[in-house]
Amino acid sequence: MSIWWSLHLRREAASVPLARRLLLGAMDTAGVDPDISFDLSVALTEACANAVEHGGSDPAHGGGYRVTAYLDGEKCRIEVADSGPGFPVRRVVRSPAPPPPATAESGRGLGLIEELADHVHFRNGPDHGAVVSFDKILKWREGALLGAM
Repeated sequence: MSIWWSLHLRREAASVPLARRLLLGAMDTAGVDPDISFDLSVALTEACANAVEHGGSDPAHGGGYRVTAYLDGEKCRIEVADSGPGFPVRRVVRSPAPPPPATAESGRGLGLIEELADHVHFRNGPDHGAVVSFDKILKWREGALLGAM
């Protein structure tokens, strides 16, 4: 058994907790360990917040962003894609950007995703936009719906 879902969301701050709650609810129902669920929900929150802030609003490209999540067997994979200008080349080829100053109020989200997930991939879409995909090996609670399969 597996669970997958996809959301098309407007670039509004209110969309971020909606995506997070849906992911947490699916993982709780499936029986994912709460610590793993928390890590993935924080990573998703950061990816969605970046899409809202930087995702572009060109109606020709949809103007919003998409979140897709797969819980299948031992892994959860999440992808957030927006319609903005995309990542700078240094981020896509994995050259680390300089860390933000300690007093900065932003600039830590992509690094946080890298810390919380097992595998992270940053890329630009084929025509436009940025795509953040990440996955994490799942741990299950005793008697979990998916973990017992």
